[in-house]
Amino acid sequence: MDGFYRLSLPQLLCFQLLLLALYSFTISATSIDRLWRPAVASWYGSPEGDGSTGGACGYGPMVETEPLMKGRVGAASPILFKGGAGCGACYKVKCLDKSICSRKGVRVIITDECPGCPALTQFDLSGAAFGTLAVPGERDQLRNRGIIPIIFRRASCFYPGKNVAFRVNEGSSPYWISLLVEFEGGDGDIGSMHIKEAGSNQWLEMTHSWGANWIMNGGPLKGPFSVKLTTLSSAKTHLAVDVIPKDWRTMDTYISRHNYFV
Repeated sequence: MDGFYRLSLPQLLCFQLLLLALYSFTISATSIDRLWRPAVASWYGSPEGDGSTGGACGYGPMVETEPLMKGRVGAASPILFKGGAGCGACYKVKCLDKSICSRKGVRVIITDECPGCPALTQFDLSGAAFGTLAVPGERDQLRNRGIIPIIFRRASCFYPGKNVAFRVNEGSSPYWISLLVEFEGGDGDIGSMHIKEAGSNQWLEMTHSWGANWIMNGGPLKGPFSVKLTTLSSAKTHLAVDVIPKDWRTMDTYISRHNYFV
């Protein structure tokens, strides 16, 4: 079995041809695809590491939040990262060798991109997340296999005790506002964002900047601000009324009163 899991480049290419034959990665605009799909997984960093606090989504130290994200993060190949629109999406991942792999698998959150991953559909997991795929006592043996075939499917994101939050990024002003979305439950991904200033009935469409960051260029805009977030996967909407106060400050995080979508 070891030879099967230590995939050579020709084996990896053959496995990817199988992926293409079985799966064209298209998700409905109104629902999450929860079918199990084939892919491959690798790992990075230290064997029991929690993952990078940097990353192409911009979450920073949020990935170290215990027990919500710690040890459950990963990078994804471009087809899953979706130019940053896939940031925050959650997946259930399982490996296939019953002699070493746990039947439970692990739920992982996309926090980074892996543009150099050789496989079309690949998860590059933190060392801790990769090890969680194994049965007790076999974490190191599984990591020694390097790139392994897996199955995966979309999963809902859960952040007990946390509501959707918006961090006002450095450099923001009344004329240019940049927001990072954190702890988005449910779909986890973002399809669009709008902002509304105090005393206005008009929702202004924000522009996706990078990762989980969105910007509004115009103004001057006056707080408090309401934010409307629409998910990419199922077009559900979260409305955070007056979530950003009149006296907002850059690098501060403002928390919605709830974490549900309609």
